[in-house]
Amino acid sequence: MGGDGVSAGSPSWLKEAQRDSPWAQLRVTVAGFGVSGYAAADTLIQLGADVTVLEDRDGPAEQERATILRILGARIELGPGSTASLPAGTQLVVTSPGWKPSAPLLAQASAAGVPVWGEVELAWRIRDPATPWLVLTGTNGKTTTVRMLTSMLRASGLRAVAAGNVGDPIVSAVMDPGGHDVIAVELSSYQLHWTYSMAARSAAVLNVAPDHVDWHGSMDAYAADKARIYSGVETACVYNVADPVTEQMVRDADVREGARAIGFTLGIPSVGMVGVVDEYLVDRAFIAERQTSAAELAAVADVQPAAPHNVANALAAAALARSIGVPPVAVRDGLRGFAPDPHRISHVAVVDGVTYVDDSKATNPHAAAASLAAYDSVVWIAGGLAKGASFSELVPAVRDRLRGVVLLGADRAVIAEALARHAPDVPVVDVPDTDNEAMDRVVAAAAGLARPGDTVLLAPACASMDMFANYAARGDAFAEAVRRLPGGRATP
Repeated sequence: MGGDGVSAGSPSWLKEAQRDSPWAQLRVTVAGFGVSGYAAADTLIQLGADVTVLEDRDGPAEQERATILRILGARIELGPGSTASLPAGTQLVVTSPGWKPSAPLLAQASAAGVPVWGEVELAWRIRDPATPWLVLTGTNGKTTTVRMLTSMLRASGLRAVAAGNVGDPIVSAVMDPGGHDVIAVELSSYQLHWTYSMAARSAAVLNVAPDHVDWHGSMDAYAADKARIYSGVETACVYNVADPVTEQMVRDADVREGARAIGFTLGIPSVGMVGVVDEYLVDRAFIAERQTSAAELAAVADVQPAAPHNVANALAAAALARSIGVPPVAVRDGLRGFAPDPHRISHVAVVDGVTYVDDSKATNPHAAAASLAAYDSVVWIAGGLAKGASFSELVPAVRDRLRGVVLLGADRAVIAEALARHAPDVPVVDVPDTDNEAMDRVVAAAAGLARPGDTVLLAPACASMDMFANYAARGDAFAEAVRRLPGGRATP
Protein backbone atom coordinates (compact mmCIF):
# COMPACT_ATOMS: atom_id res chain seq x y z
CA MET A 1 0.00 0.00 0.00
CA GLY A 2 2.95 2.43 0.60
CA GLY A 3 2.38 6.04 1.55
CA ASP A 4 1.06 6.34 5.08
CA GLY A 5 -0.64 2.98 5.09
CA VAL A 6 0.31 0.00 7.20
CA SER A 7 1.58 -3.10 5.45
CA ALA A 8 1.16 -6.64 6.63
CA GLY A 9 4.69 -6.47 8.02
CA SER A 10 4.14 -3.22 9.94
CA PRO A 11 2.88 -3.16 13.53
CA SER A 12 -0.75 -2.13 13.94
CA TRP A 13 0.13 0.84 16.16
CA LEU A 14 2.11 2.57 13.38
CA LYS A 15 -1.01 4.07 11.82
CA GLU A 16 -1.62 6.06 15.03
CA ALA A 17 2.00 6.33 16.17
CA GLN A 18 2.90 8.86 18.87
CA ARG A 19 6.01 9.61 20.87
CA ASP A 20 5.16 7.01 23.53
CA SER A 21 4.45 4.24 21.00
CA PRO A 22 6.64 1.08 21.20
CA TRP A 23 9.24 2.26 18.67
CA ALA A 24 11.67 -0.41 19.86
CA GLN A 25 9.55 -2.91 17.92
CA LEU A 26 10.12 -1.08 14.63
CA ARG A 27 12.76 -1.57 11.92
CA VAL A 28 13.21 1.73 10.07
CA THR A 29 15.24 2.56 6.98
CA VAL A 30 16.25 6.21 6.64
CA ALA A 31 16.78 7.19 3.00
CA GLY A 32 19.35 9.95 2.67
CA PHE A 33 21.83 11.35 5.15
CA GLY A 34 21.66 15.12 4.76
CA VAL A 35 20.58 17.45 7.54
CA SER A 36 17.01 16.15 7.77
CA GLY A 37 18.03 12.51 7.29
CA TYR A 38 20.57 12.72 10.07
CA ALA A 39 18.07 14.42 12.37
CA ALA A 40 15.42 11.79 11.60
CA ALA A 41 17.83 8.91 12.22
CA ASP A 42 19.07 10.43 15.47
CA THR A 43 15.48 10.96 16.66
CA LEU A 44 14.45 7.41 15.78
CA ILE A 45 17.42 6.06 17.73
CA GLN A 46 16.34 8.17 20.74
CA LEU A 47 12.88 6.64 20.41
CA GLY A 48 14.41 3.16 20.48
CA ALA A 49 13.84 2.08 16.88
CA ASP A 50 16.13 -0.28 14.96
CA VAL A 51 17.64 2.13 12.39
CA THR A 52 19.44 1.61 9.09
CA VAL A 53 20.64 4.64 7.11
CA LEU A 54 21.38 4.48 3.38
CA GLU A 55 23.21 7.20 1.40
CA ASP A 56 25.04 7.13 -1.94
CA ARG A 57 27.32 9.99 -0.95
CA ASP A 58 30.40 9.18 1.10
CA GLY A 59 32.02 12.54 1.85
CA PRO A 60 33.51 13.93 5.05
CA ALA A 61 30.14 15.21 6.32
CA GLU A 62 28.50 11.80 5.82
CA GLN A 63 31.44 10.00 7.44
CA GLU A 64 31.31 12.26 10.48
CA ARG A 65 27.58 11.74 10.93
CA ALA A 66 27.97 7.99 10.40
CA THR A 67 30.59 7.76 13.14
CA ILE A 68 28.23 9.37 15.65
CA LEU A 69 25.21 7.26 14.77
CA ARG A 70 27.12 3.99 14.66
CA ILE A 71 28.19 4.62 18.24
CA LEU A 72 24.49 5.01 19.06
CA GLY A 73 23.67 1.68 17.44
CA ALA A 74 22.54 2.50 13.89
CA ARG A 75 23.65 0.62 10.77
CA ILE A 76 25.01 3.04 8.16
CA GLU A 77 25.71 2.16 4.53
CA LEU A 78 27.45 4.86 2.50
CA GLY A 79 28.74 5.07 -1.04
CA PRO A 80 27.49 4.46 -4.59
CA GLY A 81 24.85 1.73 -4.79
CA SER A 82 23.96 1.86 -1.09
CA THR A 83 20.41 3.01 -1.82
CA ALA A 84 19.67 0.53 -4.60
CA SER A 85 17.77 -2.02 -2.50
CA LEU A 86 15.31 -1.87 0.38
CA PRO A 87 16.76 -3.77 3.36
CA ALA A 88 14.89 -6.95 4.23
CA GLY A 89 12.50 -6.57 7.14
CA THR A 90 12.00 -2.82 6.75
CA GLN A 91 8.70 -1.78 8.31
CA LEU A 92 8.93 1.98 7.72
CA VAL A 93 10.97 4.21 5.40
CA VAL A 94 11.70 7.79 6.40
CA THR A 95 12.89 9.64 3.32
CA SER A 96 14.80 12.83 2.82
CA PRO A 97 12.55 15.39 1.12
CA GLY A 98 14.43 15.70 -2.16
CA TRP A 99 14.06 12.03 -3.07
CA LYS A 100 11.68 11.48 -5.96
CA PRO A 101 8.94 8.88 -5.53
CA SER A 102 10.46 7.06 -8.50
CA ALA A 103 13.76 6.48 -6.67
CA PRO A 104 14.39 2.69 -6.65
CA LEU A 105 14.37 2.37 -2.87
CA LEU A 106 11.09 4.25 -2.50
CA ALA A 107 9.51 2.46 -5.44
CA GLN A 108 10.41 -0.87 -3.84
CA ALA A 109 8.90 0.25 -0.53
CA SER A 110 5.70 1.33 -2.25
CA ALA A 111 5.45 -1.97 -4.15
CA ALA A 112 5.95 -3.90 -0.92
CA GLY A 113 3.35 -1.87 0.97
CA VAL A 114 5.94 -0.37 3.32
CA PRO A 115 4.90 3.09 4.57
CA VAL A 116 7.07 5.99 3.39
CA TRP A 117 7.13 9.07 5.60
CA GLY A 118 9.04 12.31 5.38
CA GLU A 119 10.80 13.84 8.34
CA VAL A 120 7.84 16.23 8.80
CA GLU A 121 5.42 13.31 9.11
CA LEU A 122 7.65 11.71 11.73
CA ALA A 123 7.85 15.01 13.61
CA TRP A 124 4.08 15.46 13.59
CA ARG A 125 3.56 11.97 15.02
CA ILE A 126 5.95 12.54 17.94
CA ARG A 127 5.23 16.21 18.66
CA ASP A 128 3.83 17.59 21.90
CA PRO A 129 0.14 18.07 20.96
CA ALA A 130 0.00 21.13 23.23
CA THR A 131 2.48 23.04 21.03
CA PRO A 132 0.75 24.60 18.01
CA TRP A 133 2.32 24.57 14.55
CA LEU A 134 1.92 27.58 12.29
CA VAL A 135 2.90 26.32 8.85
CA LEU A 136 3.42 27.97 5.50
CA THR A 137 4.49 27.18 1.97
CA GLY A 138 4.61 28.87 -1.41
CA THR A 139 6.73 29.02 -4.51
CA ASN A 140 8.49 32.17 -3.28
CA GLY A 141 8.91 34.07 -0.03
CA LYS A 142 8.70 31.15 2.40
CA THR A 143 11.88 31.72 4.38
CA THR A 144 11.41 35.48 4.70
CA THR A 145 7.81 35.02 5.86
CA VAL A 146 8.52 32.31 8.41
CA ARG A 147 11.32 34.41 9.88
CA MET A 148 9.03 37.45 10.05
CA LEU A 149 6.46 35.27 11.78
CA THR A 150 9.01 34.00 14.30
CA SER A 151 10.05 37.58 15.05
CA MET A 152 6.41 38.55 15.72
CA LEU A 153 5.87 35.53 17.97
CA ARG A 154 8.97 36.29 20.00
CA ALA A 155 8.01 39.96 20.25
CA SER A 156 4.82 38.82 21.95
CA GLY A 157 6.82 36.93 24.56
CA LEU A 158 6.32 33.43 23.18
CA ARG A 159 9.09 30.85 23.05
CA ALA A 160 9.08 30.34 19.28
CA VAL A 161 11.41 28.66 16.81
CA ALA A 162 11.57 28.52 13.01
CA ALA A 163 11.90 24.98 11.72
CA GLY A 164 11.39 22.72 8.72
CA ASN A 165 12.84 24.02 5.47
CA VAL A 166 14.58 26.79 7.45
CA GLY A 167 16.34 26.79 10.80
CA ASP A 168 16.25 23.54 12.74
CA PRO A 169 14.99 20.26 11.26
CA ILE A 170 11.45 19.90 12.49
CA VAL A 171 12.18 16.63 14.33
CA SER A 172 14.91 18.41 16.28
CA ALA A 173 12.50 21.21 17.18
CA VAL A 174 9.84 18.86 18.53
CA MET A 175 12.44 16.85 20.50
CA ASP A 176 13.99 19.94 22.11
CA PRO A 177 13.90 19.21 25.84
CA GLY A 178 13.35 22.90 26.58
CA GLY A 179 10.11 22.89 24.62
CA HIS A 180 8.46 25.71 22.69
CA ASP A 181 5.23 27.66 22.99
CA VAL A 182 4.76 27.60 19.21
CA ILE A 183 6.68 26.37 16.16
CA ALA A 184 6.78 28.35 12.89
CA VAL A 185 7.23 25.78 10.13
CA GLU A 186 8.36 26.41 6.56
CA LEU A 187 7.52 23.52 4.25
CA SER A 188 8.61 22.87 0.68
CA SER A 189 6.52 20.98 -1.85
CA TYR A 190 8.97 18.07 -1.46
CA GLN A 191 8.34 17.92 2.28
CA LEU A 192 4.59 18.17 1.86
CA HIS A 193 4.56 15.31 -0.65
CA TRP A 194 5.68 12.92 2.10
CA THR A 195 3.40 14.38 4.81
CA TYR A 196 -0.01 12.80 5.46
CA SER A 197 -1.45 13.35 8.93
CA MET A 198 -0.36 16.90 9.80
CA ALA A 199 -3.22 19.15 10.90
CA ALA A 200 -1.73 22.52 11.80
CA ARG A 201 -3.24 25.19 14.02
CA SER A 202 -3.08 27.63 11.06
CA ALA A 203 -1.54 27.43 7.59
CA ALA A 204 -0.73 29.72 4.67
CA VAL A 205 0.10 29.33 0.99
CA LEU A 206 1.85 32.49 -0.19
CA ASN A 207 1.68 31.91 -3.93
CA VAL A 208 1.83 29.16 -6.54
CA ALA A 209 3.84 29.40 -9.75
CA PRO A 210 5.61 26.83 -11.95
CA ASP A 211 8.60 25.35 -10.13
CA HIS A 212 9.97 21.86 -9.47
CA VAL A 213 7.61 20.50 -12.13
CA ASP A 214 10.33 18.04 -13.16
CA TRP A 215 10.20 16.52 -9.66
CA HIS A 216 6.43 16.44 -9.26
CA GLY A 217 5.65 15.44 -12.84
CA SER A 218 3.13 18.20 -13.56
CA MET A 219 2.00 21.60 -12.37
CA ASP A 220 -1.21 20.05 -11.05
CA ALA A 221 0.75 17.56 -8.95
CA TYR A 222 3.00 20.34 -7.63
CA ALA A 223 -0.03 22.42 -6.61
CA ALA A 224 -1.74 19.39 -5.06
CA ASP A 225 1.27 18.79 -2.82
CA LYS A 226 1.28 22.45 -1.78
CA ALA A 227 -2.44 22.19 -0.97
CA ARG A 228 -1.79 19.41 1.56
CA ILE A 229 -0.77 22.12 4.02
CA TYR A 230 -4.42 23.11 4.60
CA SER A 231 -5.62 19.60 5.45
CA GLY A 232 -7.09 19.43 8.94
CA VAL A 233 -6.32 23.06 9.81
CA GLU A 234 -7.91 24.07 13.09
CA THR A 235 -8.03 27.89 13.15
CA ALA A 236 -7.07 29.81 9.98
CA CYS A 237 -6.35 28.99 6.34
CA VAL A 238 -4.45 32.03 5.08
CA TYR A 239 -4.48 32.62 1.32
CA ASN A 240 -3.27 35.22 -1.18
CA VAL A 241 -6.16 37.27 -2.59
CA ALA A 242 -4.04 38.06 -5.67
CA ASP A 243 -3.45 34.34 -6.36
CA PRO A 244 -6.78 32.57 -7.02
CA VAL A 245 -5.08 29.16 -6.92
CA THR A 246 -4.42 29.60 -3.21
CA GLU A 247 -8.04 30.56 -2.52
CA GLN A 248 -9.26 27.51 -4.40
CA MET A 249 -6.95 25.34 -2.32
CA VAL A 250 -8.71 26.65 0.80
CA ARG A 251 -12.13 26.02 -0.71
CA ASP A 252 -11.16 22.44 -1.51
CA ALA A 253 -9.49 21.69 1.83
CA ASP A 254 -10.94 19.33 4.41
CA VAL A 255 -10.49 21.41 7.58
CA ARG A 256 -11.65 21.29 11.19
CA GLU A 257 -15.08 22.65 12.06
CA GLY A 258 -14.76 26.38 12.70
CA ALA A 259 -11.58 26.98 10.68
CA ARG A 260 -11.72 30.31 8.84
CA ALA A 261 -10.45 31.45 5.45
CA ILE A 262 -8.31 34.57 5.88
CA GLY A 263 -7.12 36.50 2.83
CA PHE A 264 -4.15 38.84 2.64
CA THR A 265 -4.07 41.63 0.10
CA LEU A 266 -2.01 44.68 -0.82
CA GLY A 267 -5.31 46.53 -1.28
CA ILE A 268 -7.99 47.59 1.17
CA PRO A 269 -9.09 44.42 2.97
CA SER A 270 -12.62 43.13 3.03
CA VAL A 271 -14.06 41.61 6.18
CA GLY A 272 -12.08 38.50 7.07
CA MET A 273 -8.84 39.77 5.52
CA VAL A 274 -5.64 41.62 6.36
CA GLY A 275 -4.45 44.33 4.00
CA VAL A 276 -3.17 47.85 3.50
CA VAL A 277 -4.95 51.18 4.16
CA ASP A 278 -3.17 54.53 3.87
CA GLU A 279 0.34 53.05 4.23
CA TYR A 280 -0.63 50.89 7.20
CA LEU A 281 -0.98 47.13 7.53
CA VAL A 282 -4.40 46.49 9.03
CA ASP A 283 -6.48 43.59 10.34
CA ARG A 284 -10.16 43.07 9.52
CA ALA A 285 -10.09 39.37 10.39
CA PHE A 286 -9.19 38.90 14.05
CA ILE A 287 -11.04 41.76 15.74
CA ALA A 288 -14.58 41.76 17.08
CA GLU A 289 -15.44 44.99 15.20
CA ARG A 290 -14.26 43.69 11.82
CA GLN A 291 -17.59 44.47 10.13
CA THR A 292 -17.11 48.21 10.66
CA SER A 293 -13.43 48.85 11.38
CA ALA A 294 -9.86 47.61 11.15
CA ALA A 295 -7.03 47.31 13.66
CA GLU A 296 -3.72 48.96 12.77
CA LEU A 297 -0.87 46.42 12.87
CA ALA A 298 2.17 48.30 11.54
CA ALA A 299 3.26 50.90 9.02
CA VAL A 300 4.33 49.78 5.58
CA ALA A 301 7.60 51.53 6.41
CA ASP A 302 8.12 48.99 9.21
CA VAL A 303 8.61 46.32 6.53
CA GLN A 304 12.20 46.24 5.32
CA PRO A 305 12.54 46.36 2.41
CA ALA A 306 9.03 47.62 1.66
CA ALA A 307 8.84 46.06 -1.82
CA PRO A 308 5.27 44.97 -2.63
CA HIS A 309 5.94 41.26 -2.44
CA ASN A 310 7.71 41.71 0.88
CA VAL A 311 4.73 43.63 2.26
CA ALA A 312 2.59 40.69 1.15
CA ASN A 313 4.92 38.37 3.05
CA ALA A 314 4.51 40.54 6.15
CA LEU A 315 0.72 40.41 5.87
CA ALA A 316 0.75 36.61 5.61
CA ALA A 317 3.01 36.37 8.65
CA ALA A 318 0.77 38.79 10.54
CA ALA A 319 -2.33 36.74 9.73
CA LEU A 320 -0.71 33.57 11.09
CA ALA A 321 0.47 35.37 14.20
CA ARG A 322 -2.90 37.01 14.82
CA SER A 323 -4.61 33.62 14.45
CA ILE A 324 -3.14 32.54 17.78
CA GLY A 325 -3.75 35.87 19.52
CA VAL A 326 -0.50 37.77 18.99
CA PRO A 327 -1.35 41.44 19.71
CA PRO A 328 -0.93 44.16 17.08
CA VAL A 329 1.98 45.79 18.92
CA ALA A 330 3.96 42.53 18.66
CA VAL A 331 3.31 42.37 14.91
CA ARG A 332 4.75 45.87 14.62
CA ASP A 333 7.70 45.21 16.90
CA GLY A 334 8.42 41.92 15.18
CA LEU A 335 8.61 43.62 11.79
CA ARG A 336 10.78 46.42 13.12
CA GLY A 337 13.17 43.89 14.63
CA PHE A 338 13.35 41.70 11.55
CA ALA A 339 16.31 41.79 9.16
CA PRO A 340 15.93 39.85 5.89
CA ASP A 341 18.46 37.19 4.97
CA PRO A 342 21.18 38.14 2.47
CA HIS A 343 20.50 37.99 -1.27
CA ARG A 344 16.81 38.86 -0.91
CA ILE A 345 16.34 42.33 -2.46
CA SER A 346 19.43 43.42 -0.53
CA HIS A 347 20.78 46.93 -1.09
CA VAL A 348 24.44 46.76 -2.14
CA ALA A 349 25.50 50.31 -3.02
CA VAL A 350 24.67 53.50 -4.86
CA VAL A 351 27.22 54.38 -7.54
CA ASP A 352 26.89 57.51 -9.67
CA GLY A 353 23.23 57.81 -8.73
CA VAL A 354 22.44 54.16 -9.64
CA THR A 355 21.22 51.76 -6.95
CA TYR A 356 22.53 48.18 -7.06
CA VAL A 357 20.30 45.48 -5.54
CA ASP A 358 21.07 41.79 -4.98
CA ASP A 359 18.08 39.47 -5.25
CA SER A 360 20.03 36.37 -6.26
CA LYS A 361 17.44 34.30 -4.37
CA ALA A 362 14.96 35.08 -7.19
CA THR A 363 15.62 31.75 -8.88
CA ASN A 364 12.43 31.46 -10.96
CA PRO A 365 10.35 33.81 -13.12
CA HIS A 366 7.66 34.34 -10.47
CA ALA A 367 10.22 35.54 -7.92
CA ALA A 368 11.94 37.74 -10.48
CA ALA A 369 8.62 39.34 -11.49
CA ALA A 370 7.91 40.24 -7.86
CA SER A 371 11.36 41.74 -7.49
CA LEU A 372 11.17 43.74 -10.72
CA ALA A 373 7.78 45.12 -9.70
CA ALA A 374 9.43 46.92 -6.80
CA TYR A 375 11.36 49.31 -9.07
CA ASP A 376 10.30 51.76 -11.77
CA SER A 377 13.38 51.79 -14.02
CA VAL A 378 15.60 48.73 -13.97
CA VAL A 379 18.66 47.31 -15.62
CA TRP A 380 17.90 43.64 -15.12
CA ILE A 381 20.63 41.04 -14.70
CA ALA A 382 19.18 37.62 -15.50
CA GLY A 383 20.11 34.09 -16.51
CA GLY A 384 21.46 30.80 -15.25
CA LEU A 385 19.72 27.41 -15.23
CA ALA A 386 16.11 27.96 -16.28
CA LYS A 387 14.94 24.48 -15.17
CA GLY A 388 12.54 24.38 -18.12
CA ALA A 389 10.83 27.64 -17.14
CA SER A 390 9.14 29.91 -19.66
CA PHE A 391 9.65 33.68 -19.73
CA SER A 392 6.79 34.45 -22.12
CA GLU A 393 4.62 35.85 -19.30
CA LEU A 394 7.35 37.53 -17.28
CA VAL A 395 8.84 39.71 -20.01
CA PRO A 396 5.57 41.36 -21.18
CA ALA A 397 4.67 42.06 -17.57
CA VAL A 398 7.91 43.94 -16.81
CA ARG A 399 9.06 45.36 -20.14
CA ASP A 400 7.93 48.91 -19.36
CA ARG A 401 10.25 48.92 -16.34
CA LEU A 402 13.33 47.79 -18.24
CA ARG A 403 16.07 50.28 -19.11
CA GLY A 404 18.11 47.34 -20.34
CA VAL A 405 18.98 43.71 -19.68
CA VAL A 406 22.29 41.92 -19.15
CA LEU A 407 22.21 38.16 -19.62
CA LEU A 408 24.57 35.51 -18.29
CA GLY A 409 24.56 31.79 -17.72
CA ALA A 410 23.73 28.59 -19.51
CA ASP A 411 20.11 29.34 -20.47
CA ARG A 412 20.42 33.05 -21.23
CA ALA A 413 19.26 32.39 -24.82
CA VAL A 414 15.82 31.38 -23.52
CA ILE A 415 15.40 34.78 -21.89
CA ALA A 416 16.89 36.53 -24.91
CA GLU A 417 14.28 34.92 -27.15
CA ALA A 418 11.44 36.12 -24.91
CA LEU A 419 12.91 39.63 -24.86
CA ALA A 420 13.25 39.70 -28.64
CA ARG A 421 9.63 38.67 -29.03
CA HIS A 422 7.98 40.74 -26.29
CA ALA A 423 10.37 43.65 -25.65
CA PRO A 424 12.33 44.19 -28.88
CA ASP A 425 13.17 47.81 -28.07
CA VAL A 426 14.91 46.99 -24.77
CA PRO A 427 18.73 46.94 -25.10
CA VAL A 428 20.20 43.53 -24.29
CA VAL A 429 23.83 42.72 -23.53
CA ASP A 430 24.80 39.05 -23.73
CA VAL A 431 27.78 38.00 -21.59
CA PRO A 432 28.81 34.49 -22.61
CA ASP A 433 31.78 34.27 -20.24
CA THR A 434 31.86 31.78 -17.36
CA ASP A 435 35.27 32.55 -15.83
CA ASN A 436 35.87 34.13 -12.45
CA GLU A 437 35.72 37.64 -13.90
CA ALA A 438 32.41 37.11 -15.69
CA MET A 439 30.37 38.94 -13.04
CA ASP A 440 32.67 41.96 -13.32
CA ARG A 441 31.83 42.15 -17.02
CA VAL A 442 28.13 41.72 -16.27
CA VAL A 443 28.12 44.53 -13.71
CA ALA A 444 30.17 46.79 -15.97
CA ALA A 445 27.70 46.23 -18.80
CA ALA A 446 24.78 46.99 -16.47
CA ALA A 447 26.49 50.17 -15.27
CA GLY A 448 26.90 51.23 -18.89
CA LEU A 449 23.17 50.85 -19.53
CA ALA A 450 21.99 52.52 -16.31
CA ARG A 451 21.16 56.18 -15.77
CA PRO A 452 21.00 58.11 -12.48
CA GLY A 453 17.86 57.07 -10.62
CA ASP A 454 17.85 53.57 -12.12
CA THR A 455 18.22 50.31 -10.23
CA VAL A 456 20.59 47.59 -11.39
CA LEU A 457 18.82 44.47 -10.15
CA LEU A 458 20.27 40.97 -9.96
CA ALA A 459 17.05 38.90 -10.08
CA PRO A 460 18.19 36.04 -12.30
CA ALA A 461 14.91 34.09 -12.61
CA CYS A 462 17.14 31.03 -12.86
CA ALA A 463 19.10 28.68 -10.64
CA SER A 464 22.79 29.38 -10.12
CA MET A 465 24.57 26.06 -10.33
CA ASP A 466 25.77 26.45 -13.92
CA MET A 467 28.36 29.03 -12.81
CA PHE A 468 28.21 29.25 -9.01
CA ALA A 469 28.05 26.92 -6.02
CA ASN A 470 24.65 28.36 -5.06
CA TYR A 471 22.56 31.52 -5.20
CA ALA A 472 24.51 32.99 -2.26
CA ALA A 473 27.81 32.68 -4.10
CA ARG A 474 26.23 34.35 -7.13
CA GLY A 475 24.96 37.22 -4.99
CA ASP A 476 28.34 37.61 -3.30
CA ALA A 477 30.05 37.76 -6.69
CA PHE A 478 27.62 40.47 -7.78
CA ALA A 479 28.17 42.57 -4.64
CA GLU A 480 31.93 42.24 -4.93
CA ALA A 481 31.81 43.29 -8.58
CA VAL A 482 29.68 46.33 -7.68
CA ARG A 483 32.17 47.36 -5.03
CA ARG A 484 34.98 47.15 -7.57
CA LEU A 485 33.25 49.78 -9.71
CA PRO A 486 34.77 53.27 -9.44
CA GLY A 487 33.00 54.76 -6.42
CA GLY A 488 31.43 51.42 -5.54
CA ARG A 489 32.44 51.57 -1.89
CA ALA A 490 31.58 55.20 -1.41
CA THR A 491 27.82 55.02 -0.74
CA PRO A 492 26.76 51.68 0.79
